[in-house]
Amino acid sequence: MNVFLRELRAYRRSTITWAVALSGILMLFMALYPTFTTDVAVTRRLLEQFPEVVRNALDISLSTFFSVNGFFGYLLNFAILAGAIQAMNLGTGIIAKETTGRTADFLLSKPITRSTVVTAKLAAAVVLLVVTNVVFAAGAVLLATLLSEEESSAGTLLLMASTLLLVQLFFLALGALVAVIVPRIKSVVAVTLPTVFAFYIVGMVGDVVANEDVRFLTPFKFFEPERIITDGRLDGATLAIDAAFVALAVGLSYLMYVREDVRAST
Repeated sequence: MNVFLRELRAYRRSTITWAVALSGILMLFMALYPTFTTDVAVTRRLLEQFPEVVRNALDISLSTFFSVNGFFGYLLNFAILAGAIQAMNLGTGIIAKETTGRTADFLLSKPITRSTVVTAKLAAAVVLLVVTNVVFAAGAVLLATLLSEEESSAGTLLLMASTLLLVQLFFLALGALVAVIVPRIKSVVAVTLPTVFAFYIVGMVGDVVANEDVRFLTPFKFFEPERIITDGRLDGATLAIDAAFVALAVGLSYLMYVREDVRAST
């Protein structure tokens, strides 16, 4: 039994749906870019009328908003929110479905180790997320080229787009960990949505109170587009935190999955 290929087939439709949805978000927002930049002075005065607290909460930076890279960075926040939901749904569901579907005892009766099962499932999940990100990143570069008269840096756009995958890996690992901690998850969505939005709200509150340390507490603030545009690179400290969390969560998932008792289907 090839678990890796089985999971790719099982989640191919949902992956296509997510790729289309994220591309739709991208197209919808990027299509508005010429409207915002037709008269920059007027649009800037309009945005300046919003209190700074509101602009911070909406992640609108007037210093970069009117460039194609800055505008893409603004819409990237919403794409990452959607992508985080996809990733945690995938991480939780792909591990928990054998228990909820009562097929775990059948799967583990095959000549395959538990660690191999986890490896195959997580590898399939990563491949599915990479496919989603390739579609999203390609669309970002294409739309930026078509809709902007200014020269945009494809390298900067791709660097910003890569943060979608980095945040998704965080929530994929978190979802897998939750799946092995909670014995039986009746609804993946009921677990995913509160968790993702809790992290998102933490980031929003941090912006409102202007607390920069919040970027170490939530993956939604690990890789801020404005910093990437200014520095031309990812933040090393938050990248290390992201990698450490993913490694820890995946390691614990392996350990707990291998040791847990599997309930027989009834």
